Amino acid sequence: MGNRTSREVEVVTGKDRQKQLAREHYQRQLQARAEHEQKARRNAIIGTTAAVVVVIGGVVAATTLLGRGDDDATASAKPSASIKPAVADPKPYDPAKGTCGYVADEGSGQVKNVGTPPEKVSTAPATMTIKTNLGDIVARLDSEKAPCTVNSFRFLASKDYFDDTKCHRMGTDFPILQCGDPLAKADGENPTDGQGGPGYRFVNENLAGAKYTRGVLAMANSGPNTNGSQFFIVFGDTGLTPDYTPFGTVTKGLEIVDKVAKKGVIASAGGDGTGAPKQPVVIKDVTITSKS
Repeated sequence: MGNRTSREVEVVTGKDRQKQLAREHYQRQLQARAEHEQKARRNAIIGTTAAVVVVIGGVVAATTLLGRGDDDATASAKPSASIKPAVADPKPYDPAKGTCGYVADEGSGQVKNVGTPPEKVSTAPATMTIKTNLGDIVARLDSEKAPCTVNSFRFLASKDYFDDTKCHRMGTDFPILQCGDPLAKADGENPTDGQGGPGYRFVNENLAGAKYTRGVLAMANSGPNTNGSQFFIVFGDTGLTPDYTPFGTVTKGLEIVDKVAKKGVIASAGGDGTGAPKQPVVIKDVTITSKS
């Protein structure tokens, strides 16, 4: 999308143009969410600092990145004697120790808190079964290339985190089904759909050469290293840039998503053809099994 030349943009017409608009709108929505979380995270930092120190000097800065574009914001408080340390980035997978880092998501307002995944992870091959009201969707998970992501899903599944949650976003020209917001209503009216998460975040993984083609399972995010619990299933060609952790491939049940797409979506205000699916998709249970 961002790499197209002006000549390429000029010749985009018809359905290709619709796909382009859908991609751009999707990433604008992610950016809006990033800005919302950035503001909340900034306010949380300033509020915490004010509560524990006498404010006499200092500057607090909060930065959120989206995709490949930088969106920096600096909040200046009254001079403070103590500067609040920057929120730590989660640590990537350490192959020597077999561990991943997970940190609190300070800006997450819509949280279903079931705890934090263990640092110790497994890179054994794994299979995820998503039981929905419409049938099972089965995916092969890439534990070797996305160990932190798979470990998080394993943890959340063990806590019944995804049980009775609704997939809140779908596109037709932009062929993705987005799920994993534990508080989403998926009715086309709830303004906080797409903002829910587990209250922690972790690193992006497996981005080198990433492509989001039919069957790919990938993480939704609001910038680098802001992964939580939201993910999307690709059922066509999205043309997304490699900014979203691909962590698996659907091996069974993709026709379920196709059938849901044919029913259409509750159009969003953006008018790009994305919105809550008219045919509700409810995740009843998620299980992950591994081969030893």
